[in-house]
Amino acid sequence: MTPNSAENDHLPVYESLVRERGDAVAEARQVAEETQHQVTQALNWHGPVQPESAS
Repeated sequence: MTPNSAENDHLPVYESLVRERGDAVAEARQVAEETQHQVTQALNWHGPVQPESAS
């Protein structure tokens, strides 16, 4: 049985950890989406993909 993300959103321990440490799952999801977008552009030859500066 795999945990449902909707179920995890209401767990007090999870909410406490997110407040203390940040939401690593959401951050990883965002980075993965950005990376997927960059890879798609590179594979479709839409110009050079340059890493964004960490501002």
